Amino acid sequence: MTEVEASPYMRFARDGDTAVLAPSGDWRVQDAARIDAELGRVQREAGQRLVVDLQRLHSVDTAGAWLIYRTIRDVHAAGGAVDAVNASPGVAQMLQQAARNDRQCEVEPNWENPLLHIVGRVGRATISTGRDARSLIAFVGAVTEAVILSLLRPWRIRWTSLIHNIEQTTLNAVPIISLISFLIGVVLAYQGSQQLLKFGAQIFVVDLIAISVLREIAILLTAIVVAGRSGSAFTAQIGSMNVNEEVDAMRTLGLDPLEVLVLPRLLALVIGMPILAFIADIMGLLGGGLMAWLSLDISPRIFLDRLQSTADFWTVFTGLVKAPVFAVVIAVVGCFEGMRVERNAESVGRRTTVAVVKAIFLVIVIDAAFSIFFGIIGV
Repeated sequence: MTEVEASPYMRFARDGDTAVLAPSGDWRVQDAARIDAELGRVQREAGQRLVVDLQRLHSVDTAGAWLIYRTIRDVHAAGGAVDAVNASPGVAQMLQQAARNDRQCEVEPNWENPLLHIVGRVGRATISTGRDARSLIAFVGAVTEAVILSLLRPWRIRWTSLIHNIEQTTLNAVPIISLISFLIGVVLAYQGSQQLLKFGAQIFVVDLIAISVLREIAILLTAIVVAGRSGSAFTAQIGSMNVNEEVDAMRTLGLDPLEVLVLPRLLALVIGMPILAFIADIMGLLGGGLMAWLSLDISPRIFLDRLQSTADFWTVFTGLVKAPVFAVVIAVVGCFEGMRVERNAESVGRRTTVAVVKAIFLVIVIDAAFSIFFGIIGV
């Protein structure tokens, strides 16, 4: 009789057509993967008869009992004879429990009506949106109260944090805002010139650039970039503090998170957004003027003369007046979603994505409302 020690948890021996499997020790779920690999070889080499000697098996949990039972079942199903002997009462009870639970479970088909499923999803989404809107409105009210109290007590404003956030949201955003606005001005001038040349009205490309950039494109692109850049940063920063329980620590120390975390970011964005919008206007006009010069031979002098006759005060005002409103929307949404982050890293990423999508959506909706309002009053 030859004997081979398969692992520290079992012995497997063969004597002609009879094989003996002798588990030993404690079979627990943490060792299930290693034991399962060894049992695969036992099943292949069991032969006509397998004796499972359970005398040295001290204890098993559900995973260990299932592995032994499955081995016995598979060898028996392959046509071999199996005997399990010398099992202690506890091990025998676990094996019987595994045998009783070995039954096929039929998966009940999903008979839900597709139309009702769609309606249900729409309803759940509507309820969730309503709850989010109510929470956001409550947050806006709390932030408004904190702003008023801070204006009445300016010595409580955290000026160091405010200056730092102005640097992060405004100064560091100037390069990307300038580049995007310049390129959009180039694209508008080039595309407009190709169409206006067909009618011999290429001089009106200046009107196209001035009105589109100053009234809509510059401020809208600035708001979208700031929402993706600063709004997401606000959510990630405050969310990470929530994960690390720093916000709870502030409340324990008697500090108001709105005053410490939200107000400096909100005020910084309200101050910085008009500056970024003005820079975007200048760079958009610069890009459009350069392309008009290169593609239509409209000199800078002619471009400036036509620009002065086209872009009056109201043209510039209708663009810049949106900047503080967009800044409030982006900052409030970003901080609101940051405050809602749960105590896990996955929630930070999810809330950051939601903050950017919400902010951009609200910015576009408010921009459309501004356009309709200005159209009604004739500006």
